[in-house]
Amino acid sequence: MHILVTNDDGVMAPGLLALAQAMQSFGQVSVVAPDHNWSISGHVKTLNRPLRVVEATLADGTPALASDGAPSDCVALAVLGLLPEPIDFVVSGINPVPNLGHDLTYSGTVTAAMEAAIWGLPAVAFSLDGPEGEHMSEIDYSPAARVAAEVVSLALKHGIASQTLLSVNIPYRPYEQLHGFQVTRQGLRIYRDALIKRTDPRGKPYYWIGGDAPTGVPEEGTDIGALQAGLVSITPVQLDLTAHQLVADIAAWEWSLAEAPAAPGKDGSA
Repeated sequence: MHILVTNDDGVMAPGLLALAQAMQSFGQVSVVAPDHNWSISGHVKTLNRPLRVVEATLADGTPALASDGAPSDCVALAVLGLLPEPIDFVVSGINPVPNLGHDLTYSGTVTAAMEAAIWGLPAVAFSLDGPEGEHMSEIDYSPAARVAAEVVSLALKHGIASQTLLSVNIPYRPYEQLHGFQVTRQGLRIYRDALIKRTDPRGKPYYWIGGDAPTGVPEEGTDIGALQAGLVSITPVQLDLTAHQLVADIAAWEWSLAEAPAAPGKDGSA
């Protein structure tokens, strides 16, 4: 069993080290991760510049490879031949903050696992509901790493369906205080973004997307509700984004090229 470990916080992130150590009992572990923080990077594939990869060493002496590409680039590099041995399983994390609801589309942690699923590999993304305002180096990842080992053990036993992945969110508390596991759906994330406009020393405007931290609706059966209840949330995620329930309704619209408006000419006329 050859497990690839990656993340979006950078190769030296303590959450990645904890995850890599937790995977060692399953077989060979290879680490390929970004050389800097790519949080909230989404699903990126770098095509317009070369990707650089250098050797790195984790805090416990584990060898790793660091790339200047995104988390999804790291997975693609590993799958396409950066590593000499084929990969059997991909894990991403442990992210120090949760990835809930619509966060999944933003998250580099989750989209690294999505990249693995695209390549037909089973994958799990691990995120921790860490304390706000605390630096990632001060967070205790050991309970989450123990949970990660249990999740991967079951995933290896039962398998993960093709073109799917698991997004796992773990409460921040001692292992003995976790209330169990719950298979969930994505909840409703509430974003409180605000546009902040400022002026640079040369009088030109620039912008920050700021605002308060997002919250969520803790509905029962959702990832958000599970975390609030002290449960480890296991959300199966599929790559097929089709809204299948709408296909028949939209197909019944009056589709006709003959009734489409004429394309305007270069002068703006019809």
